Amino acid sequence: MSQLPIVVLTNATFPETRALFDGIALVVANDKPEPWPESVLHAHCRGASGIMAFMTDRIDAGLLDVCPRLRVIGAALKGYDNIDVAAASERGVWVTICEDLLTVPTAELAIGLMLSLGRHMVRADRDIRFAGFRGWRPSYYGTGLDGASVGIVGFGKVGQAIADRLLCFGCRIAAFDASAAGFPDRFAGRIARRGLTEVVADSDFVVLALPLTAATMHIIDARVLAAMKTGALLVNPARGSLVNEQAVAGALASGHLGGYAADVFECEDWARPDRPAIIDPGLCASEASTVLTPHIGSAVTSVRRQIEASAANSIIDVLSGRRPAGAINAPAAR
Repeated sequence: MSQLPIVVLTNATFPETRALFDGIALVVANDKPEPWPESVLHAHCRGASGIMAFMTDRIDAGLLDVCPRLRVIGAALKGYDNIDVAAASERGVWVTICEDLLTVPTAELAIGLMLSLGRHMVRADRDIRFAGFRGWRPSYYGTGLDGASVGIVGFGKVGQAIADRLLCFGCRIAAFDASAAGFPDRFAGRIARRGLTEVVADSDFVVLALPLTAATMHIIDARVLAAMKTGALLVNPARGSLVNEQAVAGALASGHLGGYAADVFECEDWARPDRPAIIDPGLCASEASTVLTPHIGSAVTSVRRQIEASAANSIIDVLSGRRPAGAINAPAAR
């Protein structure tokens, strides 16, 4: 019988990630592309000392209560709305995240979504493939980034990384952020700080860069959408439930909203017990005015390797009696 602690990797990982635990822990790993159902997740985690958690996992009090040996949750995540951090702290369990590794790839994807939506790239590609190409025609006129007015809603690390890249395109940028912290000095005189309504009302593009909290849930609702310019474009690489997808679908159908690009969707947000089961059908039906990608914000191979290694090393820290890197809580003594 092995005396090593058990570590559960809830989603498919790179072989070298599993190898980090050699001689340190017995690894129980999901090697399939689909996440385990809740009952299977609970069964695998019952004897675990560490869990490497991903976006698809709901780490709540119910799971924690069946894991009496659990000491650490190493989240391969930046946002952690799917983890009940308070419940973990009460039970003496560390929670760690990968704070910086997802910032740049998410910002890069945001720019890609803006360009794809504004320049009708997906529709144009579809026409090439299915309608044939007969040469240039005066069609697919869209919105470029040069000189565009861009509103960034949320100005933490991701919002700032998006701004850094947009400034290179010659965009005029305003940002909304509810935190009291000031903007970094490098943005002085280059980015205006404004209220949410003012930001969305003046922008050709509105880009979301917020975490999902009780305060930001559906921050983009029918009222805010109505305040946007007619024909403006909305881009969401952050969290699905920042927007009310039904309201977005309605604004697209009416023509008030010019387009919506999203890498994230309400149905993914496990922290919401009332989350919808599917993406709003109105979004999928609006092919001409949407660009939808399957949560690929951090899907850069080199970055994913770093994310997994970071989460693994945080788990190893705790198993080795050290304070883990990336900790976001101070758990109760056990």
